[in-house]
Amino acid sequence: MTEAGTALGYEQARDELIEVVRKLEAGGTSLEESLALWERGEELAKVCRNWLEGARARLDSALAGRDGAGAPDGGVE
Repeated sequence: MTEAGTALGYEQARDELIEVVRKLEAGGTSLEESLALWERGEELAKVCRNWLEGARARLDSALAGRDGAGAPDGGVE
């Protein structure tokens, strides 16, 4: 992933990915332009996937902490 890819927030990457897909679906671009769009789309999808995986990990961690807290026998109530 490029430096620019890591600086993108989820919503920004998602919106740009939507635009890339629209351009590819509309057609009318040269092979070289289509390949560049495809590569950018792959990079944006990776950024989105990383954000979502990070969010999932944070949720899992928060839920694990909540489930284990307050139960005297390690989480079984």
